[in-house]
Amino acid sequence: MRDTTTLTIPALLARVEAIFRTAGMSTIQAGALARVITAGERDNCKSHGVYRVEGVLRTVKAGKVNPLAEPVLLPGEGTAIVRVDAQGGFANPAFELGVPALAARAKALGLAALVINDCTHFSALWPEVEALTDQGLAAMVMCPSYATVAPTGGTQPLLGTNPFAFGWPRRDAPPYVFDFATSVAARGEIELHRRAGKPLPEGWALDAAGQPTTDPEAALAGAMLPFGGHKGSAIGTMIELLAAIMIGDKTSPEVLDYLGSTSLAPFHGELILAFDPARFAEGRAGNPLDRAETLFEAIVGQGARLPSQRRFAARAMAQAQGITLSAAEVAQLDHLLAQGLGAVT
Repeated sequence: MRDTTTLTIPALLARVEAIFRTAGMSTIQAGALARVITAGERDNCKSHGVYRVEGVLRTVKAGKVNPLAEPVLLPGEGTAIVRVDAQGGFANPAFELGVPALAARAKALGLAALVINDCTHFSALWPEVEALTDQGLAAMVMCPSYATVAPTGGTQPLLGTNPFAFGWPRRDAPPYVFDFATSVAARGEIELHRRAGKPLPEGWALDAAGQPTTDPEAALAGAMLPFGGHKGSAIGTMIELLAAIMIGDKTSPEVLDYLGSTSLAPFHGELILAFDPARFAEGRAGNPLDRAETLFEAIVGQGARLPSQRRFAARAMAQAQGITLSAAEVAQLDHLLAQGLGAVT
């Protein structure tokens, strides 16, 4: 057996979508999830690539997500808030439904917000940010998770990993994008360390007794730590307030109570903010996109790297040469396609 297999981007997309359709998911749900998983592999973000397929199936089998959901764009013309009811399905098709209305409203009003309620969150947030920078908009995206992170000074899980992403559009280059968990690392990174039998770096996690640990198993049973100490803890709390409490959806502790497990994808809401730089700079000297390029050039001129540059380089390589999967990854995809929901417990 070959150690690796290289697939074109469309071929991997079709394979992942077929797995989800075999598991009983609708075209709307399966297609949106397959697109973000393929994007993760394309950009060499392994923690959000095909590794996540099994978790999707597990969540469907547990009955904690509606695999046939058709998201609904709710009435609300004339306001800055676009609201989509995910109908208990995954967040991704709900986001895809809401983006055109969000972009149109942001361009009309200068800024607008997309609220997604009653969704199962899946994937990184940068695909959503990039969907808005593609429209010439700046964007922020945030959501809670389930309680797996201890606040600074605490010892027990209370906050979620609570990811936060930002994007700024550029004319002749990939957008300026960052996307990170407000924990030291994403939970998926700890799981990947566990699977590889590798210890965690110091300062990532606590065990169930509240003591520092480098053991991934102990970390998964205990609590992760926020990045930057009290700063990450405060930002994680802000996300609980804005993207859970303010939009009338579940906080991270409530998500964990609902699921009863961290092995399933979390069920909550999501908040997306879109800004039109041209509208904000109206009447002022200088084009905001040109002025941003001056800043980016100054950063790079010092020898620094803009965030996501490695990801964009990996994307260019995948577009030219395809996506390479290990033999184990290919075997797992084949197994999931053959067995469907029967492949997960």
